[in-house]
Amino acid sequence: MDNAIVTLVIQHQVIAGVEPQYEAWLNEIVPNAQRFAGHLGVNIIRPHGGSGTYTIVLRFDTHEHLRDWVESDTRKRFTERVARLLVSGEQIEIKTGLEYWFTPAGPAQKKAKPFKQFLVTLSAIFPLTVLVPRILRPLFQAAPVLGWPIVSNFVTAVIIVFLMVYLIMPHYTKLISRWLFS
Repeated sequence: MDNAIVTLVIQHQVIAGVEPQYEAWLNEIVPNAQRFAGHLGVNIIRPHGGSGTYTIVLRFDTHEHLRDWVESDTRKRFTERVARLLVSGEQIEIKTGLEYWFTPAGPAQKKAKPFKQFLVTLSAIFPLTVLVPRILRPLFQAAPVLGWPIVSNFVTAVIIVFLMVYLIMPHYTKLISRWLFS
């Protein structure tokens, strides 16, 4: 568990009218977070529908690296600075692995039914298991070491997992969220 990719989800309810100051604060804190060891990326979901709620999603490679960021003096200074721009304190959640794919943002926190998680995951992974090996076949043929079954299977798995975690599932679950969380 300590070596699993971990996602930190922070929600800030920003006071109406101070959004430009908040955006300036975001522009400062994001590069600081990116300098910390194990930082894998950040996404900012800006308010929609007049909610005023910003959601910041940070990914780290381990719990230890996440803890280093969360407990850092740098983050504490930024958190103290932003407090005056918020309706109330920040809401923080820490999620690991696949759990983040299937947990919608928002107050309801509905969970996707297991059979829907299965169908969504299968529908995303199956095409990748067909396409990725075909696309990589010329590379595996050109470099004999890469053609060894254990190596080619590992490379294929790494690419599929990367595509699932960073490119496909965040967008796919958003696209089908009505059905997934109903």
